[in-house]
Amino acid sequence: MRNFLFYISFLCIAGIISCNTKKESSVEEVPFQEKHRPQVHFSPVAGWMNDPNGMVYYEGEYHLFYQHYPEASVWGPMHWGHAISKDLVHWEHLPVALYPDSLGYIFSGSAIVDLENTSGFGAKENPALIAFYTYFDHTKQGINQTQALAYSVDKGRTWAKYEKNPVVENPGIPDFRDPKVFWHEESKQWIMALAAGQEIHFYASKDCKEWTFLSHFGEGYGNHDGVWECPDMFPLKVKGSNETYWVLIVNINPGGPAGGSATQYFVGNFDGKTFKSDQKKAKWADQGKDNYAGVTWSNVQDGRTLFIGWMNNWQYAGEKPCIAWSGATTFPRELGLEKDGQDIYLTSVPVREIESLYGKNISFSNLEINKSKILSERFLPMAAPVEIKLVFDQTENSKMGFASIYGIRLKNAKGEYISIGYDNKDKLFYTDRTNAVGEVFSEHFSSLHSFLYKVDTSQIEWRLIVDMASVEFFAAGGRVVSTNVFYPSEPFDQIEVFAEDGTIDLVSGSITELKSIWK
Repeated sequence: MRNFLFYISFLCIAGIISCNTKKESSVEEVPFQEKHRPQVHFSPVAGWMNDPNGMVYYEGEYHLFYQHYPEASVWGPMHWGHAISKDLVHWEHLPVALYPDSLGYIFSGSAIVDLENTSGFGAKENPALIAFYTYFDHTKQGINQTQALAYSVDKGRTWAKYEKNPVVENPGIPDFRDPKVFWHEESKQWIMALAAGQEIHFYASKDCKEWTFLSHFGEGYGNHDGVWECPDMFPLKVKGSNETYWVLIVNINPGGPAGGSATQYFVGNFDGKTFKSDQKKAKWADQGKDNYAGVTWSNVQDGRTLFIGWMNNWQYAGEKPCIAWSGATTFPRELGLEKDGQDIYLTSVPVREIESLYGKNISFSNLEINKSKILSERFLPMAAPVEIKLVFDQTENSKMGFASIYGIRLKNAKGEYISIGYDNKDKLFYTDRTNAVGEVFSEHFSSLHSFLYKVDTSQIEWRLIVDMASVEFFAAGGRVVSTNVFYPSEPFDQIEVFAEDGTIDLVSGSITELKSIWK
């Protein structure tokens, strides 16, 4: 994660944001019930959060650590916040896991289970959880980031920092951070992927303590409009085949397809020393404005590759309305690979555990959409959080002509709205949130962004997870993903489907209540 200390200090001095370390509570600010508070996405009880860190599964618990400043709802000296879940949906907040110390703030990283006790910190019958993180020494300018570790032998409840930290010294690179560590079975060693400027550096270790440089990747690959951050790497099997590839995730800020921070990925092969890819251009895990620093859980036992990101963008993360808490994660997602000709794409869909939140449901079918229909009024008033599923027929069979643009709009009675649509002429998806806030707080927030995608099937399913201040959009089996936040003056409580210059057939659909994870 980036050093925004000076940026935040500037905003405080300028009076753009309030930097009080404490905020008096009010009747309206009941924990997890404040205005804009997510009801089905993880957020801290109070204070600031950004990057998810150290996700690891162990003995029935999914651990989620995260960049955290507990004293205020703006970025500050970074800690590792901590929460656990048994189902990836309902979360229990635990005490702060790692605090800043004389070596620096605690920046982003990862965690593993040392099952064979290669480190000697635990035992085979009681393996240690090991967290790898970046120290940021805020007292120095320039070369001020090193890599360190801490370990736990009580299921992550308490942590001891390694007495010989740091374990990887800085070789002279200003941006040198965010270690992702995993076990590589073929070479029988731990691998660390590390963001180093605009490259990823790979290191190896037999014991988690002594690390040797292996190789680097990045020059001539992907997007280089900003600093590379928060890498991740894992193998995935291509859907419907026996082919397996390695996926390297590289977060970048700025340089995202919708502006600001975003997550690019590369598909290739890794031999225990070098990552190689034929993919020169960036591919994006999410085309929206608000999915950053996403990484995966380690030691997952059911064969899935599970991902979660920070639902925000550094363009305005420090400027949005200051409240008792700040920041949330995306809904956890399962990743996959699909082949289309010679291209291989990363897919992303909500984890199946979302079904545990399902409440009342309405369904509908065979609707011809001409101009617009308010689904929430026609069937049943239902406000966020909800899951929406829609199946559109792309076949041109209407007497009025096939719609040039169609989509869905979330809106309120004040005329505020966010639209997600498909343009059949230019073959692109778009999100319009130019009217999605009650008050203007950043020149970068209002946006109309789009990305090319040719729908070449007769039907296409759209899926949306709508929370109090966010919408996650999935289509084409998870090949199309776009995450965006919004801040209307009143909640969006109307769901409208629209078509322009013709009609679109809505073959089927449903709106399902999602029960709050905090109640």
